[in-house]
Amino acid sequence: MKVIQKGHSVTIKDTQNDLVVFLMKVTHEYKSFEKHNIIIDISLYKDLTVKQIISFSSLSRTHKRSKKSFVIVAQNIDFNTIPDSLTVFLRC
Repeated sequence: MKVIQKGHSVTIKDTQNDLVVFLMKVTHEYKSFEKHNIIIDISLYKDLTVKQIISFSSLSRTHKRSKKSFVIVAQNIDFNTIPDSLTVFLRC
């Protein structure tokens, strides 16, 4: 996991190529990021499923209750299949 902080935002990138482990690490270390806007960069995954993106929903809800942004950066995703409760950007 790579963490880059710029101003009020933190970008968290998966570096181990294991989405389940990455989500567990981010969730476990959430207290250290909770005061920042969070960008989750999982764009290294070429074949993400909607179910995998939705696995970040609980963390997103928790963070948005704090009036902070929670954004997921991905690629090769059909945005029409993503719930409106999640903010997902496409990396080209």
